[in-house]
Amino acid sequence: MKILMVCLGNICRSPLAEGILQSKLPESFTVDSAGTIDMHAGKAPDLRSIQTGKLYNIDISAQQSRPFTTNDFEEYDYIFCMDRSNLADVLSLAKSDSDRKKVSLILGDAEVPDPYWGGLEDFDKVYHMLDKAANTIASKLTAEVEKQL
Repeated sequence: MKILMVCLGNICRSPLAEGILQSKLPESFTVDSAGTIDMHAGKAPDLRSIQTGKLYNIDISAQQSRPFTTNDFEEYDYIFCMDRSNLADVLSLAKSDSDRKKVSLILGDAEVPDPYWGGLEDFDKVYHMLDKAANTIASKLTAEVEKQL
């Protein structure tokens, strides 16, 4: 099973979400992240995201930003967006109902705020929001896989 996390630049929220969720799932799951813009393509996550992850034993330092592409609909089973703007951008690229059904907000009806313009405390708040969401997602996905066995 493959899961994609999406935010704006793929340097703050989605890299943390990727690292957190991957730490909660068996190795048979693949978790990746992307951004709706390509401004940071090839760059490492924001240092504050890396620092925040390290506080909780999540190493995201080797990740590299990349833009979301239409091929991601074919590649991934689930696509989780951080906010409504990201959601709208991703859905605007969907070619079918099948594509659209894969996409949702990671927090259900709520948004993960972008900590980019804030301080470490904002990154920590985002970490805890994503950690809680990742617990829910990991439980759901592992149960789904166990049902198929």
